[in-house]
Amino acid sequence: MSLRVVVADDQAMVRAGFAALLRAQDGIEVVGEAQNGEEVVAVAAQTHPDVVLMDVRMPILDGIEATRIVVAADERVRVLMLTTFDIDEYVFAAIRAGASGFLLKDAPPDELVAAVRVVARGDALLSPGVTRRMIERFASSATARQGPPPALTGLTDREREVLIQIAAGRSNTEIAGTLFIAEQTVKSHVSRVLGKLGLRDRAQAVVAAYESGLVVPAIRE
Repeated sequence: MSLRVVVADDQAMVRAGFAALLRAQDGIEVVGEAQNGEEVVAVAAQTHPDVVLMDVRMPILDGIEATRIVVAADERVRVLMLTTFDIDEYVFAAIRAGASGFLLKDAPPDELVAAVRVVARGDALLSPGVTRRMIERFASSATARQGPPPALTGLTDREREVLIQIAAGRSNTEIAGTLFIAEQTVKSHVSRVLGKLGLRDRAQAVVAAYESGLVVPAIRE
C-alpha cells in the first residue's frame, strides 16, 4: 500500500520539484498539492494523506497554523515541516503545533524521501541539532518547568528513564546501549510511554519531558 503524500509550498517550481521527486519513488503517491495554508487544510481534508510535506512560510495561513489545524482534524496525519531557514522559533513552534519532523529545503533528495518514510511510520525526525536547539529554547523559557503532570506518575521507573533518553535526542539503538536492554524492549517502552502520556510521537515526547520538569536543561551563562 502506497504512502499518500500532500505537498504544500507557495513556490510553484519548488512544489512541482518535490512532487516529482516523490512520485518517482516506489510506494509513494502524491495525492494533492497546495500553494497556501488554507488550501492545504482543504486538500488534506479531501485526500486523507499519511504525510503532509509542509512549507513553513506560506500566504493566507502559515505552515505552522495549517499544521495545527490538519493534525487536530486527523491525528493520524504526520506533518514534515520544510523551510529555507534554520530558525529556532520555527523548530519549536512546528513541533508544538504537532509536526513530526523538521527538514531544511536544501537537504539532499534521498534525505527528503527518507524523512517522508520516517514520519509516515510514526517516528519523529529530530536530528541531534534540532533537539539541542529545542533544549536550549526550553532552558530560557519560563514555561519549561510547570511541575510533573499527573500522567507522569503513571510511568514506571524504566519508562521514565526511556523518556529522559528520548528527550536527549537518542535513537532506540542508542537508548538500548545506554540502558543495557534489547532494542525491541526499548521500542516497547517507547510505545507505552507515548500511550500513557497520550502523545503522537517522539517529537511530542521531547516537549513533554521538558515541559513537565522531568528533565531540566542547564542554562548556559
